[in-house]
Amino acid sequence: MGTAVLDGVEHAISSGVAVLVPAGTKHNIVNTSPSQSMKLYTVYAPPNHRDGVVHKTKADAEADTEHFDGKTSE
Repeated sequence: MGTAVLDGVEHAISSGVAVLVPAGTKHNIVNTSPSQSMKLYTVYAPPNHRDGVVHKTKADAEADTEHFDGKTSE
């Protein structure tokens, strides 16, 4: 279980749910289950990060100043 917060509006989310975040929307995804981890997959269009980049925390992602370098894995 979790919560998707889009422009200040909270939406309950659960396993298998997809959340579309329009460009410019202030957003956050929060794991509300203390006993279960949450897997979050993000897809940016156009790409925003280098291929293979994984951030363990939001702070790590915000501290990363590198962006998509134009190289893909395929």
